[in-house]
Parts: sequence; structure tokens; C-alpha cells
Amino acid sequence: MNEFIILIHRDMISEHASPSQRQIEDAFKPYVEWVDDIAAEGKLIYPPKNWDSGGRVISRPDIVREGPYAESTMSLSWFFLIKARDYDEAVAIASGCPIIQYGAVVEVRMAV
Repeated sequence: MNEFIILIHRDMISEHASPSQRQIEDAFKPYVEWVDDIAAEGKLIYPPKNWDSGGRVISRPDIVREGPYAESTMSLSWFFLIKARDYDEAVAIASGCPIIQYGAVVEVRMAV
């Protein structure tokens, strides 16, 4: 089994953020159930946590900007670690994220 990080990005700062706060609230129970299912299969290594919408972007030692990205409204909202045989299985697991339907972007990366 390999380890993969699942990164869930969403727009939390623009005027018409997507998913909206209401959509996040609607998706919360299915999201928790999705993560619980991953855990029940023995594939959850590190559980998800919530992160603030800010953060800092450091492009040089003397340049620090506030915000998730200087050029984007997308911000990392949650991440967690899973076990999967390969990218195909990890993507299949990540594709079940219920927040995708509201505009969130899910990224999958394998530990090397």
C-alpha cells in the first residue's frame, strides 16, 4: 500500500465563493460519512482538520503575503492521508468527496 495526501481546495474569499457556506453546511454530513467510510475500510492514516482561510505565502525571505495564494481565490480547506494500492484507487476514493459537486477541487498526491 502507498500513502496519498488528499487536498481539498475551495474558494473561500471571493464575492461569490464556491462552494458557498450554505453548500458546505449541506455537504458536511455526507462529507463526514465519506471520511468515516474511508476510516472503516482501514485506509485513513491521518484524519482531516479544518484550516483557516488565510495563511501566508512566502515567495522570498523578505516577501510574505497574506492569503492562501497571491493570484488565486482557491484555498486549502482540508487535507488528510490515506492508504491506497495506486493512483487509480486513491483517485477513486478522492472522487467520492461530496463537496466536489459544489465547486471544490480535490488534489491527490502520492508520498515518495
